[in-house]
Amino acid sequence: MAKKSALGRGLGALLDNSGSDAISRNVVETDGATGSISEISIEQIEANPFQPRTRFDQEKLDELAASIGQLGIIQPLTVRKVRPNKYQLISGERRFRASQLAGLVKVPAYIRVANDQDMLEMALVENIQRDDLDAIEVAISYQRLIDECNLTQEALGDRVGKNRSTITNYLRLLKLPPQIQKAIMDKVLTMGHARAIINISDEEQQLQLFKQIIKDGMSVRATEAASKSAKGSKSAKKELPVEYQRIEQNIKDQLNANVGLKVNAKGKGSISISFDNEKELKRVLSILDLWP
Repeated sequence: MAKKSALGRGLGALLDNSGSDAISRNVVETDGATGSISEISIEQIEANPFQPRTRFDQEKLDELAASIGQLGIIQPLTVRKVRPNKYQLISGERRFRASQLAGLVKVPAYIRVANDQDMLEMALVENIQRDDLDAIEVAISYQRLIDECNLTQEALGDRVGKNRSTITNYLRLLKLPPQIQKAIMDKVLTMGHARAIINISDEEQQLQLFKQIIKDGMSVRATEAASKSAKGSKSAKKELPVEYQRIEQNIKDQLNANVGLKVNAKGKGSISISFDNEKELKRVLSILDLWP
């Protein structure tokens, strides 16, 4: 059966980057098979330690295993050679697991050289390109690429083919209470619902609206209306003029942090930036070019 390479768009773009072919200290000199597709013993492949995905649907794995048992693997795995006769998975974790379930002895794999930084970045980008991820998994992968691969939101957008506002909208989900994040992961709450909820700054109100959505089966449109109403009720705090609201939102987007802007009738005011931990503080200060 002819072997066919079908890399995901994001991963394919990274693999075309010649700068990612540096050999790490842990990788031995590879043989002539590097850069080609070869049949590799499945026992010689170990899981990717940088795999960002932790949850796999067992029923879907079983279905994929049955398909692989009949047709074989259409899309090769991608691996790196770490020592003689030993490979580490870069992408294709579901195919790898399903192949094990199907009892395959050998699998087709594209062999390449990559250092640990490349491994992490490629695994995260390849993971993001999947269409069955929930919004929180995507947000966590985006945040890891920013934190661990030292990418700006603009650079991240270039990597994954998304504009900056899309990246920001996903990252904001990580500010939601854990109970709401879990509901998104469990597909109880949609991205549209979550985006409406996060427009409310008060956590208690966020949870109240979340419970109402679950109880009444509210649509996204109804949730957006309830969100505006909740923000309005909190408006015992005088509403900022429109131009200042835009400034406040722009700062939030730039810093990916909760920002409060207050202005009195005389034009005096203050800006407050909230952070959850020291790492978050350093990240914000770095963006402001205030961290040494």
